[in-house]
Amino acid sequence: MCSYKTGASQAELQRALDWACGVGGVDCSVIERHGDCYEPDTLVSHASFAFNAYYQTNGNNLIACYFGGTASLTKINPSYGKCSYDVSKSEVSAARSLSEYKPRWLRLLFIGVALFFCRGS
Repeated sequence: MCSYKTGASQAELQRALDWACGVGGVDCSVIERHGDCYEPDTLVSHASFAFNAYYQTNGNNLIACYFGGTASLTKINPSYGKCSYDVSKSEVSAARSLSEYKPRWLRLLFIGVALFFCRGS
């Protein structure tokens, strides 16, 4: 599970939440008014939901639970009532070393550069 990190400022949490629900591609409709996870209507609650959704969608990679230092891993499942936080079948990957993970764009960049130089040979 990925949740907000204690000590993160409200401004940092809001920026991270905006990113997760925008560029990050998280479906944040459940934390909008009348959504199953809207209550409690707090930044911490909404950010935690979005952070965890992004983390689960991106294969439980440690880097997917960073959000500029505003998030961290937790074993506590904050699901309640109709509000269900996604939980992977195996959170083993959460224990892996951060060095094992490279963002997809970095791998694609490497492949693109390799193909570019291979064509020139």
